[in-house]
Amino acid sequence: MIRAGLVTRWAVAVVAIGSIAAIQSGVSPLAAQQDAQPQSKCKAGPNTLGVSRTVEIDTTGGPRFGRLQYRDHDFLQEGEVVLTFDDGPHPSFTPMILDALDEQCTKATFFVLGQRALSFPAQLREVGRRGHTIGTHTWAHANLGRSSAAQVESQIELGISAAQLALDGPTAPFFRFPYLSDPGAGQRHLQSRDIANISIDVDSHDFRTKSPSRMIANVLRGLQEKKKGIILFHDIQPSTAHGIRQMLVELKSRGYRIVHIKPKQSQSTVAEYDQRLERDRHARPPRVAAVRPSSAPVARPAPQQAEAPAASQQRIRDTRDWRDTIFGRW
Repeated sequence: MIRAGLVTRWAVAVVAIGSIAAIQSGVSPLAAQQDAQPQSKCKAGPNTLGVSRTVEIDTTGGPRFGRLQYRDHDFLQEGEVVLTFDDGPHPSFTPMILDALDEQCTKATFFVLGQRALSFPAQLREVGRRGHTIGTHTWAHANLGRSSAAQVESQIELGISAAQLALDGPTAPFFRFPYLSDPGAGQRHLQSRDIANISIDVDSHDFRTKSPSRMIANVLRGLQEKKKGIILFHDIQPSTAHGIRQMLVELKSRGYRIVHIKPKQSQSTVAEYDQRLERDRHARPPRVAAVRPSSAPVARPAPQQAEAPAASQQRIRDTRDWRDTIFGRW
């Protein structure tokens, strides 16, 4: 077990145009050689984003990324961005986003919810089939900030087990905390399980607006300030689903380059949570609610959770916005 905030071993391998350059433990990924190798079978042209390079992350010890919260590691060079999408899959919006990414011959990372993965397995498998990275985001988007250690573990592990069951294969050992609320118990659990904690640099705030243009402006403003970064989108949000094509065009026109992150290791599940999920599936078949734009199914009840912490009014508003979007106000 590694203390929260301390990562003793990590490594990144960079696949760029030509060969693989491995970064040894403790060496900055920015020092890696960048030779040439094709990134995918997609015929990227001068007008498509493509993928400039792939970063392979050694998740041993649970390294933390994303400079909005952490200063541990930074593998991005100026002008480089990582596209990430949280809270899916969504039956309509996720396919729209996948098509837009395909048009630009580029790749992203999806942090999925266990509940939604089991409700929409076909969409999740399509994410994997198209070559994107799939990480996890808890079972039911619980705010872990005031949860017990047992509840934190349950949310994390049920999310992993559910995603792998829906995918019928391993997910990446990449995790993102809902609301970026990262209690010590959660960080320690990730470290003990060799799961990378992927935070963000730039927030699209797509959950605060239905306007694609406003979402795009939020991202461009953040990138102008940060010069690079891991970008947060949500593939359950209409502003992102309807604005992602133009967003990618804007990134290309401004000279940003896409980095695709992949894990060195695959993600294992914990038998206890696999069995718990199977028992629940047999006892309580999934019931998917009527699908409306931005509405989500409630496939089965999530583990009991503490309420969002009252100390942060902003976080409470974020929680309310997310619930309103998921359960059908919009």
